[in-house]
Amino acid sequence: MYNVDKIREDFPILKRKVHGRQLVYLDNAASTQKPIQVIDAWTNYYKEHNSNVHRGVHALSQEASLMHEEAHVKVGKFVGAKNPMEETVFVRNATEAANIVAYGWGMHELKAGDEVLSTVMEHHANIVPWQFLKDRGVKINFVDIDSEGNLNIEDMKEKLTKKTRLVTCVHASNVLGTINDAKEIGKIAHDNGSLFMLDGSQSVPHMQVDVKKLGCDFMIFSGHKMLAPMGTGALYAKKEILQKMHPFLGGGDMIHEVTLEKSTWNDLPWKFEAGTPDVGGSVAFSAAIDYLNKLGMDNVRKHEKEITKYAIDKLSGIGGMNIFGPKNEEKRSGLVAFNVGELHPHDVAGILDSAYSVAIRSGQHCAHPLSARLGQTSTNRASFYVYNTKQEIDILIEGILKVKEILGK
Repeated sequence: MYNVDKIREDFPILKRKVHGRQLVYLDNAASTQKPIQVIDAWTNYYKEHNSNVHRGVHALSQEASLMHEEAHVKVGKFVGAKNPMEETVFVRNATEAANIVAYGWGMHELKAGDEVLSTVMEHHANIVPWQFLKDRGVKINFVDIDSEGNLNIEDMKEKLTKKTRLVTCVHASNVLGTINDAKEIGKIAHDNGSLFMLDGSQSVPHMQVDVKKLGCDFMIFSGHKMLAPMGTGALYAKKEILQKMHPFLGGGDMIHEVTLEKSTWNDLPWKFEAGTPDVGGSVAFSAAIDYLNKLGMDNVRKHEKEITKYAIDKLSGIGGMNIFGPKNEEKRSGLVAFNVGELHPHDVAGILDSAYSVAIRSGQHCAHPLSARLGQTSTNRASFYVYNTKQEIDILIEGILKVKEILGK
């Protein structure tokens, strides 16, 4: 049985008081808090096993190497990779993963006249790396959304051409919460002869994701949004694609042999992991996967839908609220972006923090084009995870009502 109170006991920071009140952490789309199991795994690695990997024959190096490799397998299995070790490249975050694809595949495979099809709801990490290719004559097109924040599939089909080499989109929007039909989009891309990349940063932590079933050629996601430390993440890519791709960085551990004239590359995934890796982060990432597997991703998704519905219902009952994205919790992930009338989101977030110890996000959420499309300079965003409760939503609502009273709106 999913017991939120018991889960909360695993998160030391949730016991903290901020500004004299109990912390209400609703900024999980930016980064989640870490359970003691993950913290202990990281600490234990440095207490008992710390050593560089793939270099020494001594016991510590062998232990560290095995733990690092096992983490790759565990993360790969979590997202359904066919070859978990070889198809799972560890990165610092999803942004780095997207840049690896843009450079290692895009810079070498795309030529003048080729096209990349993205969407207006993307995080900057899935826009900027592709813009780097415009100097090569590559054209970047963007699919629009409808009035409810759903991706316009007909617009996608119209903008797809025989020159489209890659279709790339977010699985769940970090602003709208919209969950895109990745399986359908992947089929549309493949039927056109295009590759398909999915940004799973806001989906992998919150629901069951299987790259094989979705038809992903690439998928990117960050560990810090799913209980793991900052500085962890992964790039999934099909083995046959990674074998042909160029490395993003050159140096130690990504090489097979080096002479003064040339170099050859290491086996997958190490070909893309140059230099000393964050092994402690890998071990903690592995522990985060264990924690989520124990909870069960179906249970995680069910809990978030309940919290999201409760939040939308409560927010909708406040006069002057503007809620963005689909109203149906089945079609959105565990977050709600909103504005309180004409009040500036920074003012709203600041008072919620100082007076109620409620942590939410305000701003453009690293999605400037989407903010412009919505006609908003910024929005507030409350985002939920495995440890959030309806009581915390009630505190958020109480705080918003107080904000309106203070600012006279």
